Amino acid sequence: MLNQMITRMLPLMPKKLVWIFSRKYIAGETMDDAIRVCRELNAQKIKVTIDLLGEFITRLDEATANKNAYLEIIERIEKEKINGNYSLKPTSFGLLIDAEACYRNIREIVAKSASYGNFVRVDMEDSQCTDLEIDLFRKLHKEFPKHVGLVLQAYMKRTLQDIKNMQDLHTTDAPVNYRLCKGIYVEPEAIAYKKYQEINDHYLEDLEYMFQQGMYPGIATHDKPLVDGAYKLIEKYHVPKNMYEFQMLYGVTPDLRKSVVDKGHTMRVYVPFGKEWFGYSTRRLKENPKMATHIIKALFIRG
Repeated sequence: MLNQMITRMLPLMPKKLVWIFSRKYIAGETMDDAIRVCRELNAQKIKVTIDLLGEFITRLDEATANKNAYLEIIERIEKEKINGNYSLKPTSFGLLIDAEACYRNIREIVAKSASYGNFVRVDMEDSQCTDLEIDLFRKLHKEFPKHVGLVLQAYMKRTLQDIKNMQDLHTTDAPVNYRLCKGIYVEPEAIAYKKYQEINDHYLEDLEYMFQQGMYPGIATHDKPLVDGAYKLIEKYHVPKNMYEFQMLYGVTPDLRKSVVDKGHTMRVYVPFGKEWFGYSTRRLKENPKMATHIIKALFIRG
């Protein structure tokens, strides 16, 4: 009840107060902030993926602005020789307004990234977007098979079948590339697993299928049992280290992250930044009210 109360109050709090909590998980508002964080992570032998915040836009001029911002981000990241790639949310580019305009915007970003031999990850959002984002990924993958990937959410009951349905995209020359996460959006029980253990079980089932098929998974989790489960599957299928990577969010479980890196596995950290951090923070809290406990600690224990 306390968590839910804080969740409802957070959007009404002053931004400076919310930032005390958010700054641990967001690089900052500017590209310079993102570059600084990326350099710090690269120095720890950690790759990055950069995301400009601002999903669920309501006007296509916002989509154009986000596209232009990403094109500038790519130029800067490549110039600075950051060891990283790019993540984006299709609703930042008008997916729910005009799917074709969204495709054109994102295609331009992927083409720009591909011109540098780099890679763009298409994030998966809530269930109203799932089919649209799979269709978008298919179109992009047809033209840029080595330069675009997709996020999949293990708590969705459809996910394993979605992976199988996209089997036609996978080749040995260009293994299909997925980020597998648990999923954070609040979804109906009819379409999403709810219990901790059943979500974990299906996560490992999805991951095992990817390994069996020779796909390239980004193992995105902060849950030690899933990290340990991934280790066992990697050993079981003798997966070479260049055929998977672990992924985590900036500021989350740094000790577990370090342990993965220390074992010699590739680690990539998701680095969000931008002026829309407040909306991102409040949405994340609504999606996961248990985070309210961390806010209390941030506000009162850390001063």
